[in-house]
Amino acid sequence: MPKIPAALLCVLTVALWTIPALAAMSDKEKGELAPAVSGSKVTLEQGLAASKKNGKPVSAKFEFENGKPQLSVYTVKDGSKYFEVIVDQTSGEIAKADPITGSDDLTEAKKQNDGMFRATRELREAVKEAKRDNPGYSAVSVWSEMKDNHSVATVTLVKGNDWKTAVIDLTVYKPLIKE
Repeated sequence: MPKIPAALLCVLTVALWTIPALAAMSDKEKGELAPAVSGSKVTLEQGLAASKKNGKPVSAKFEFENGKPQLSVYTVKDGSKYFEVIVDQTSGEIAKADPITGSDDLTEAKKQNDGMFRATRELREAVKEAKRDNPGYSAVSVWSEMKDNHSVATVTLVKGNDWKTAVIDLTVYKPLIKE
């Protein structure tokens, strides 16, 4: 029986684990979100950069809130203060930053912060890498988590009606992708 390299096995395991997250979004939600992401003047990377004013980004996503598209970034400041930062999709400026103080949002934010424990790179770099490896795709979301003692970023991408998920290791040093 052929042996599978540990690194490949790790990537496959993470990829198979994240497929359900993409599948959890209904076809209707995907259909509504794809044009909103493609038509946004602000990219996910720009939202991550803007949100750094309110702490370290641990996840970001385009979503619909009250029927309107928005760019939401979870950040952590001083290791224990969590915020949901809403980035204006036309100017790229912070529209509002609300503390996350309870419920499932706080649980998720803490889990995502834990996912950055071993990270040597920022989420923004992972998004850039995923987009570089998938030309023509726009980034819809990114979140961090720990997998096999590695900090990884899961990036959801869309191009038209084609959706992909890329898993980027945040613990592996790579030169910064030039802007």
